[in-house]
Amino acid sequence: MRARLKGRPIMRVEVAERSMVPALLPGDWLLALRTRRVRPGQVVLAWQPGRPGFLLVKRVAWWEKENGPAAGGWWLASDNPAAGAVDSARFGPVPTENIVARVLFRYWPLRRRPGDAAAPGGPEARRVPPSS
Repeated sequence: MRARLKGRPIMRVEVAERSMVPALLPGDWLLALRTRRVRPGQVVLAWQPGRPGFLLVKRVAWWEKENGPAAGGWWLASDNPAAGAVDSARFGPVPTENIVARVLFRYWPLRRRPGDAAAPGGPEARRVPPSS
């Protein structure tokens, strides 16, 4: 599914996999601000290079400068690399134009239960269109 890059500045997404455990769990709902201005340590939504329409939720690790003919990009990392998650270690730096939004906060569930962060997994987030 594709997100429209124009429109409302705030978007909401549901975390679908476990690549960001323990910070984010499947079923968590996030509010994100559409922007391409990010810095290391922030959690972002980005299109996976080479896989159109596949939205990732990852943590910005660093900016990788140009390397030969290739332009630089953001290095995006999973908080849970043991989960076999797909991140920049697999596909390399992500160009700034692939950054969709910066996650502001998790708004649901309000509280977590003990043991919620138990299992590993992958990288996707599902975008939910704003309700009218």
